Amino acid sequence: MAQALTSVEMIERLIAFDTTSRESNLALIEFVRDYLDGFRIASDLVFGNDRRKANLFATIGPQDRGGVMLSGHTDVVPVDGQAWEGEPFAVAERDGRLYGRGTSDMKSFIAIVLAMVPEFLAVTSATPVHLAFTYDEEVGCLGVRPLIARLVGRPVKPRLCIIGEPTLMQPVVAHKGKKSVRCLVRGHESHSALAHSGVNAIEAAAEIIARIRQLAREKRDRGPYDPGFTPPYTTIHTGTVSGGTALNIVPRECRFDFEIRYLPGDDADALLDELRRHAASLVPEMHRVSAATGFEFDEYNAIPALAAAADSEVVQLAQALTGANGLGKVSFGTEGGLYQQAGIPTVICGPGSIEQAHRPNEFIALDQVKQCEAFLHRLIARLGSGGAAV
Repeated sequence: MAQALTSVEMIERLIAFDTTSRESNLALIEFVRDYLDGFRIASDLVFGNDRRKANLFATIGPQDRGGVMLSGHTDVVPVDGQAWEGEPFAVAERDGRLYGRGTSDMKSFIAIVLAMVPEFLAVTSATPVHLAFTYDEEVGCLGVRPLIARLVGRPVKPRLCIIGEPTLMQPVVAHKGKKSVRCLVRGHESHSALAHSGVNAIEAAAEIIARIRQLAREKRDRGPYDPGFTPPYTTIHTGTVSGGTALNIVPRECRFDFEIRYLPGDDADALLDELRRHAASLVPEMHRVSAATGFEFDEYNAIPALAAAADSEVVQLAQALTGANGLGKVSFGTEGGLYQQAGIPTVICGPGSIEQAHRPNEFIALDQVKQCEAFLHRLIARLGSGGAAV
């Protein structure tokens, strides 16, 4: 039987793995697999196509029933160019805080769950606890998708899910969806002294970008609105633009990326269709110079919105475990919308603050660690009393 670690000890272990999304997470996953194996808990690894990364899924208790899934992502954002006071991948404890990349977002939740494994083992004879640890959440919730496909193919999938993203241990029942879109504009190159014989791809892109800004204002001014979100409306913005080769050449190509972060129930596809129609209205003038000109829109990533009903089992459980009366909503995306889409009701509730995420000197307060431990102890007590509500 493996030796259990305290939550802080496990946080220190996990932070020490550099799992920046561009790197492999296999060393961390293998550590977790070996740790669970020490408790005779088998792990199912779901690899990415190049096998450099993997999700881990494990069940504590019976394999033939739903139970509750505790989920978190193992990847972290880069530290490049950030002014850290210490080593980002080594935990430093100061003034009641644990500093290190991933302490808040979101290795501390995973670590606390792992530290509780011996206690889960004692109470899961009737109702299982599933562990789901994923990769590449920070770059579009990519890794969880093959894991979800595996779960959907199982005879029994988890009955509900709690994702431990940083929410200061308050239940979050909804988040915005997100569409990430790349637009390629094909123009026609010419000498700038003969600009009339070319099609300026940058200027054509600018017309679409201007329409994006106009649509953003319309959402801001007309809604729909949901005061639970900040901001309380769907947003759309352009993030990157590139194109052109020299000032005296009419540019042949321009690319720009934009995103739509939409309220649950709002129609993001309608916004994208409007931009396609606007682009189509510009094409006839472009074709008068060259039929090879035009626009291509590539929706290269989409994360569905999450919206859990206040009276649903998973929300009622989260409220019971936290003692919270209120229910939060957030504008950032998570894997929750994908789990919900796959038929696994989900809430977000975890230690730490999103305000510390992605920043230099990221930290989690030790009080948040204790609150998460108390949350999981309440879950363990509920499972031990017969698994009510799960």
